[in-house]
Amino acid sequence: MASSLTKGSADSSTEKTFFGHPRGLATLFMTEMWERFSYYGMRALLVYYLVSGGADAATGSQGGGLAMTAATTTAIYSVYVSMVYLMAMPGGWFGDRVWGARKTVAIAGFVIIAGHISLAVPGQAMFFVGLILVAAGSGLLKANISTMVGHLYDGPEDPRRDGGFTLFYIGINLGAFVAPFVVGTVGKEHNWHMGFALAAVGMALGLAQFLLGTKHLSPKSSLVPNPLSPEERKAVLTKVALAAVGIAVFYGAVVALGAYTLNWALVPLTLAGLFIPVAVLARIKRDKDLSGTEQSKMTAYIFFFVAAAVFWMIYDQGGSTLSLFADDKTADTVFGLGFSATWYQSLNPLFVMTLAPVFAWLWLWLARKNQEPNTIVKFAMGLVLVGASFFVFIVPMNMAGDGTMVSPMWLVSIYMIQTIGELCLSPVGLSVTTKMAPQKYASQMMGVWFLAVTAGDCITSLLSIAKVDLNGTWIIGFEALAAVVAGLAVYAYRKKVQALMGTVH
Repeated sequence: MASSLTKGSADSSTEKTFFGHPRGLATLFMTEMWERFSYYGMRALLVYYLVSGGADAATGSQGGGLAMTAATTTAIYSVYVSMVYLMAMPGGWFGDRVWGARKTVAIAGFVIIAGHISLAVPGQAMFFVGLILVAAGSGLLKANISTMVGHLYDGPEDPRRDGGFTLFYIGINLGAFVAPFVVGTVGKEHNWHMGFALAAVGMALGLAQFLLGTKHLSPKSSLVPNPLSPEERKAVLTKVALAAVGIAVFYGAVVALGAYTLNWALVPLTLAGLFIPVAVLARIKRDKDLSGTEQSKMTAYIFFFVAAAVFWMIYDQGGSTLSLFADDKTADTVFGLGFSATWYQSLNPLFVMTLAPVFAWLWLWLARKNQEPNTIVKFAMGLVLVGASFFVFIVPMNMAGDGTMVSPMWLVSIYMIQTIGELCLSPVGLSVTTKMAPQKYASQMMGVWFLAVTAGDCITSLLSIAKVDLNGTWIIGFEALAAVVAGLAVYAYRKKVQALMGTVH
């Protein structure tokens, strides 16, 4: 797709464009595509590597993983995903106040490559170092690369802007779609560390594309919008140093006493992932500078935030709970052709690319008939659908109770229902975040929206740490019921929430 550059026809200029968009979009498209390739490729391997033990002599399957329990695996996976989204907030801060968006993305690329290389080195210590680096790098990149897409256009009124972000979104899903077939298959079926190394190669290709094409980006991407003063920089460095020393001393003492277990890392991260979103929302809500209208909108926004957290709690188990079921209890052949369980992770991006245009057309068609559901109803639909997907999940779980390997079509159906729910909730969530953001926090609210993912995944992690069997029928049913009830509650209180939203529809 990146090679499809055409001559600009808007004027007599010979400057090349990318499907009629600024050429810099090709650079960002390819950078994000390869970054998502590396991220989702590694994610497709993660739970399988964690639960894998010794090689199975009967089947010839590889071992060499970390041989952890399903509960610990789910907790680690959930904490990892939550930290990626949590790091988007400091990532945006670095772009705004320290390095500028362009330099931050370049540094992020190197950090992500280092993370995947660490994962490619055998051993538990290097594995966790790799996870930390990938999470930090992904947060730095995620918060700034979309900003640079916006810099390519002449403000919000540029008619090409929405189309540019649509192309960019295709790049995200294209990388996510291909990765499980390549990284997932090589890693799971042949060699874990070769798979992680392929993820590093993917990010290296993305970084090379970025560095070679950086001349096509907007000069605004190199600017630091609100640089730290020398006094602020010194204060930040002092706080970071003190925090680092305090953490090092605390964990050094725990290790010296022989008391360290993995939960000493998982529990604080999980609690932080729950506390920080609450603290951020409370700080904004209590700000006396907000007008009465802004206060009202923030009250309504908290409804959406909690609903989104419930949604992501279930949705992101597609890479943990559903992945474990796919490997253990789902047939791995279709029409006599075998496939890797990692391939299921390609279903969501495939469905997004296929169904997103359909939903865009559907909302416009309903709008012309004055029948388009409003944001609140779409949110309710998303919650009910993600809950329904887990009600469907109970059926193959019961079928597999006697050792039967169920049809892959059960998981295909579940992922499709969840994707339809995502298309109802996620795009309107992004939109309503920008519309309801108080003016004072306009640039920070997108990071606040991502914190809903952090909160949802940390709830999953907390349940796993508490030894709740997330692969049990009763907990799957409970989560499904919670989502459906939350969706119905949002719908029942839609008039009250709409009143709080004021003119936002």
